[in-house]
Amino acid sequence: MHRVDSNATGGPEPGGPGEYRYARGRPRAGLRVRSVAGQVFLWLLVVVVLLVGAGLTALILQARSYATQDAAHRTRAAAVTLAQVPTVGDALNSADPTAVLQPLALDVAEKGGFDYVVIAGPDGTRYAQTAQPELIGKHLIGPYQQALKGPITISFTVPIGRAVESSAPVTRPDGSAAGLVQVGYTVAHASSAVSRQLPVLFGGAAAALAVGAGGAVLVRRRLRRQTHGLGPTEMTRMYDHHDAVLHAVREGVLIVGGDGRVSLVNDEARRLLKLPPEVEGQPVAELGLDPGLAELLASGQAVTDEVHPAEDRLLAVNNRPTAPFGGGPGSVATIRDTTELRALAGQAEAARGRLQLLYDAGLRVGTTLDIVRTAQELADVAVPRFADFATVELAEAVLRGDEPLPGTGDAGGPRIRRVAAGGIREDRPFYPVGSQISPLPGTPEALALGSGRVTLVADLHQAHAWRARDPQTVDRVLAYGVHSLISTPLKARGRALGTVSFWRAGQSEPFGPEDVAFAEELIARAVICVDNARRYTRERRMAEALQRSLLPRGLPEQSALEAAYRYLPALHRVGGDWFDVIPLPGFRVALVVGDVVGHGLHASATMGRLRTAVLNFAALDLPPDELLARLDELVARLDQDEARAGEGDGSGQDEDEDERVTGATCLYAIYDPVSGQCTMARAGHPPPSLVRVDGSVEFVDLPAGPPLGVGGLPFEATELRLEPGAVLVLYTDGLVTSRDRDLENGLAALHGSLVNVRAGASSEEICRGVFDALAPPRPSDDIALLVARTQMLAPDQVAIWDVPDDFAAVSRIRNACNDQLTAWGLEELSFTTELILSELITNALRYGSEPVRVRMLRDTSLVCEVSDASSTAPHLRYAATTDEGGRGLFLVAQLAERWGTRYTARGKVIWAEQPLTAPEDQFEAMLL
Repeated sequence: MHRVDSNATGGPEPGGPGEYRYARGRPRAGLRVRSVAGQVFLWLLVVVVLLVGAGLTALILQARSYATQDAAHRTRAAAVTLAQVPTVGDALNSADPTAVLQPLALDVAEKGGFDYVVIAGPDGTRYAQTAQPELIGKHLIGPYQQALKGPITISFTVPIGRAVESSAPVTRPDGSAAGLVQVGYTVAHASSAVSRQLPVLFGGAAAALAVGAGGAVLVRRRLRRQTHGLGPTEMTRMYDHHDAVLHAVREGVLIVGGDGRVSLVNDEARRLLKLPPEVEGQPVAELGLDPGLAELLASGQAVTDEVHPAEDRLLAVNNRPTAPFGGGPGSVATIRDTTELRALAGQAEAARGRLQLLYDAGLRVGTTLDIVRTAQELADVAVPRFADFATVELAEAVLRGDEPLPGTGDAGGPRIRRVAAGGIREDRPFYPVGSQISPLPGTPEALALGSGRVTLVADLHQAHAWRARDPQTVDRVLAYGVHSLISTPLKARGRALGTVSFWRAGQSEPFGPEDVAFAEELIARAVICVDNARRYTRERRMAEALQRSLLPRGLPEQSALEAAYRYLPALHRVGGDWFDVIPLPGFRVALVVGDVVGHGLHASATMGRLRTAVLNFAALDLPPDELLARLDELVARLDQDEARAGEGDGSGQDEDEDERVTGATCLYAIYDPVSGQCTMARAGHPPPSLVRVDGSVEFVDLPAGPPLGVGGLPFEATELRLEPGAVLVLYTDGLVTSRDRDLENGLAALHGSLVNVRAGASSEEICRGVFDALAPPRPSDDIALLVARTQMLAPDQVAIWDVPDDFAAVSRIRNACNDQLTAWGLEELSFTTELILSELITNALRYGSEPVRVRMLRDTSLVCEVSDASSTAPHLRYAATTDEGGRGLFLVAQLAERWGTRYTARGKVIWAEQPLTAPEDQFEAMLL
C-alpha cells in the first residue's frame, strides 16, 4: 500500500477527513500494539494505578509509623516524668515502697491509657506492677541495668502486635540510681484510630482509581482522535517540547554514552560544571572536572545525592545507567547546587546542637546540692561543645552559704575564688582552682560583675586592662593559643554570686554576638542550681551548728560505766539523733539514745527540746517507763502546738512533711553499780545489744513500745542483772539501716561486728570497730552510737544497816557509821554525817513505814541513803522562830552538797551526797 501524495493528486490535506478515515480503517489490533495513543492509555492507566497504590500504601505506612512513634514518645515522656516525681524517689527509699508506688502506678496507667507501669528498685525487684500485681516483689526480666544509666525505649512483638516499652532511672540527690520506671504500650491501641479510617482511605483510593481510569479512557479516545497514530508532525512537536523542557529545567542533566563521551547536556549543567559551548562528543575525563566527579560520570555507577566539589560549589549528583530502561549503554546524571542548602543546614545543626546543650545542662548541672560540685558540673557541660575552657569563680561568702557582700569582685572589695575549671586539655594556663581573684577595673570580669551583663572579648590580644592585671600570666595564656573570652556574671535575685568565663583557643572560631545570647541563656539556667546549692549550704551549716550546740560536748565523769560514743550527721540534711550519759544519785548512771523523725533545723530544735526534757526528768529520778510516759506526753503536746500554729498562720499546708512531724523514738536505761541491776525501757527504738563477759552477743528482749507522740499504750520496763565487764551497745537506726540494708540485715551485721570483738577490748575500741564496720561513707540519716562497759563498786565501798523501829537505835546506827567512816579514812566527815543520818533516820522512823534501812556508799563522793516503805516525801521549808521542829531538812541541805528523794517499787529513798573532803568554811557559811 502506497501513501497518497496530497499535493499531486489533490487529495485531502494532512489531518483532514480523508486521513482520519485512513487511520480509522486500520486493524484495531495494530492500533493497540503500535499506536502511541494506545501506549499512552496503557501507561497512563498503569501510572494511575501505581500512584493510587503508592499513595494508599504511603498513607497506611505513615499512619502505622506515626502510631509507633507516638507510642514511643508517650511511654518515654511518662517514664521520665514519673521517675522525676519526688514521691517516687522518697517511696523507693522508704521501708514499704509498694504501699505508695502501687496506687501511683495504677493511677498513671489508668489516666495515661498505658498497658502497664512497673516501678522497681536498682536491684530489679518490682515494687509496683499494674498489669500483673502478683509479680510485685519478683525480679525484672531482661537487661534492665542499661535503664539505670539513662532513659531508653525498646520495641518488641507480642501476640496482639507491636509493643513499645520505655524505661527511665529514678535518681537520688547524689546522682545514684534509686530505681527505675517502666511504661509499656501496645501500638495496636494507637493504631486503632487509623484502622477505623482505613475504609475511608480505601474508598477514596477506589474513587481516585475510578476517576483516573475514566480520565485515562477519555485521554486515550481523545489522543486517538487527534494523533491518528502519532505521525511525524506530532513526533517532532513532542521532541521540541522535550528539548525545551530539558534546557529550561533548573537542574543539570548530563547524558554520557557507553564510550564515556558526552551525548547530551542542558544549559543548567553547563553553568554548574562551567563546560565549554561545544561539549557533546567529548570524553568526560577531558572536561576539567573534579577527578572524583569525572570518574563517577564515566563509570555509569548508580548513586543518589553524592556530593562533589566544583570550584566554590557543592554539587549533589544523582547518576543512573540507561540500559535497564530500554536505552543503549550509558548513564544519565542530574546535578543540583546544594551550597546554600548546606549552609542553612549547618546553621540549623548548630542551633539544634545548642538547644541540645541547654537540655543537657538542665540534666547535668545541679545533680547535687554541693555548691562546688554544681560549679564543676557547669564548667564541664560547656566543654567542648561551647568553649574550649571554662572557669567558675564564686564569692567567699557564697561558698559558706551566705549572701554575697556588696562590692564583691570590685577592686579592694571582697574577692572571688576560682572553684571549678574544665577544658579540652589538663595543662590549662589559667589560675588554678582555689586561687583568689580580684578583678581590676576594666577587666572582663569586673565589667560583668559591675554591669550585670555578659562581656564579650573577641580578641584577647586587644584587651589591655586584662593584660595589665597580671602580664606574666596573660602572656602565658596568649602563648597557649587562647584568643577569645566571654565573661558572664552569676546573678541570683539581683546579687552577683560570681562569674563564669568561657575561653576559646587554637583553631576554634572566636566568640560572636550569637554566642553571647547563648551564654546568657545557659547561665540563667545554671545560676538557679548554684543559688539553690548556696541556700542549702547555709541551711545545713546552721542546722549543724544548732545540732552541735545541743549535743553533749563530752561524757561526764562517773565510775559506774566505761563509756565511748560516736556521732555522724547525715550527708545532706542533719537530723535529730542524740545521746546522753547522765549521772544519777547513788552513783547510778542513765544511758539515753533518741531519734527525732525528720531532718533539718526543725528536727535539730526538737531534739534539743527533748534532750533538755530528758535531763530534767532524769533529775527527778524517775524510772525508765515513767520517764518515757512523761516524754510521750511532751511530744504529743509539741505536735499539737505545731498543728495549731500551722492552722493559725495559714502555713500548715505549705510546710514540708518532715518539718511538721515531731514524733521520736527513745531508749532509756538506768544502771546501778552497787547491785549490777539495769532497768531499761524503749519507745519505738531498736533494741540494745548486750555483749556478756563470756563473749556471747544478744539483743535484749525489751518490749518495743509505741514511738513518742503516738500515745495510747503504756511503756514496759525490763530489769536484768549485768556482770562487771558486760558491754551495752545503744544506737540509732541510721547505724543499722540504709538504702541498701534493711533492719534485719543491719542487726545481723551489728551482731557479727560485736562477735568479732577482741576479748578485753575497751569501750573505745569496740565503738571504733562497730562504727567502722557499719557506718556508710555517705549516710542518709544521722548515726549515734553509745558503748558502755559496766563496772561495780567493791563490797568494801558499800555499808548497809537495818534500823529497828526504835528511836534509841539511832545512836547505835550513828556509831556504826562513824566506825565505817574511820575504816574508810573519812574521819573528818564524821560530824556532818552524824547530823545528816540522825535527821534522815529520825524522819523515817517518825513519818515512814518499816522496814527502814541505811546505806553508805563511798566512791568519788560519800552518799548516805535512808529508805523506808512509805511513799510520803519530805519537803524543805523555813521554820518560824516559834516552831519547835522543821529545821532538820534545812540542816541536811546545808551540810550536804546535794540531797533528794527517789521512789522505788517498795517505798522511797532519801539520799544526801558529800564530797570526800569537808570544806574548811562549811560551818561558817551556815552561820552567815
